Amino acid sequence: MASFNAISSRRSSMASALCKLPTLLRCMSNVPEDTVYGGPKPQSPAQRVTLTSLRQKHRKGEPITVVTAYDYPSAVHLDMAGIDVCLVGDSAAMVVHGHDTTLPISLDEMLAHCRAVARGAKRPLLVGDLPFGSYESSSNQAVDTAVRVLKEGGMDAIKLEGGSPSRITAAKAIVEAGIAVMGHVGLTPQAISVLGGFRPQGKNISSAVKVVETALALQEAGCFSVVLECVPAPVAAAATSALRIPTIGIGAGPFCSGQVLVYHDLLGMLQHPHHAKVTPKFCKHYAQVGDVINKALLQYKEEVTSGSFPGPAHSPYVIGPTDINGFLKELQNLGLEKAASAAAAAVEKSDKSKSGDGENATK
Repeated sequence: MASFNAISSRRSSMASALCKLPTLLRCMSNVPEDTVYGGPKPQSPAQRVTLTSLRQKHRKGEPITVVTAYDYPSAVHLDMAGIDVCLVGDSAAMVVHGHDTTLPISLDEMLAHCRAVARGAKRPLLVGDLPFGSYESSSNQAVDTAVRVLKEGGMDAIKLEGGSPSRITAAKAIVEAGIAVMGHVGLTPQAISVLGGFRPQGKNISSAVKVVETALALQEAGCFSVVLECVPAPVAAAATSALRIPTIGIGAGPFCSGQVLVYHDLLGMLQHPHHAKVTPKFCKHYAQVGDVINKALLQYKEEVTSGSFPGPAHSPYVIGPTDINGFLKELQNLGLEKAASAAAAAVEKSDKSKSGDGENATK
């Protein structure tokens, strides 16, 4: 009897599994069996960084990692490295588009960068910058722009610069519209017209107090975090202590709740035009990727020029002897004698190259 019950139970389990099989197949129906290009592996919802998980890290005193990136490949790298926050910054105007400031980039251009990043970064919290001219006119304009960044750009939150009364009002309106906001004080690149260039802030009493007061005002407006850019470390430490929300430093010393660097800067890929061809003082190069890229490009140019690339190993597609003979005859029938001769010469040269590689391999 016990044996019969066990068999019956197994059959019931199998039947249940078979009933669920169509659902599983439907869930996997959009996954190609074989692809030419591979993308990042999907992350489970439990691995996503959220405002809640950031607050938990902040409460525990665990540093928050932020990287500014602008496209799909860099977003995939951030995803694989487990970076907490990916900021799609308006610094793309300088780093990607070659402008001298962040001011020229448009909202539509920013949205294109946001969408590319959203396709590649599945784990980090995604924050999109509101570009200059897209939120200053009114709170309504600011909310409308923020909505587009989330709906069209695929971001989780937005960032806006400055702490003037109108910016504080805009931040509060965006938060009240149900959108998370990251503030930004200190050196705010969109305000270089007022600041007189890319100058550090908080270097005297009034400026230092203003940094702290502005950060507090952004907190009261509902911001979940504040970026502190190019301020002395003691000023950043004071702001971090005064706030209940995380501070993210860039050129602001080690006493912030987290740090942010631009992807291209930390990898040593290029230099910002506004720093007169030198790396920002606050940036550390964790690699010299730019040197590797330059070397690779020079080698590629040399091999193409010399005719050594592509060789047999990088010419993988073949046409069989029967087909090549038929192909040559068709070319001749079409009166394309020169083309037929070129194809025949290519076959002969390819055969010699392959036999030469075989001889070298046996030596």
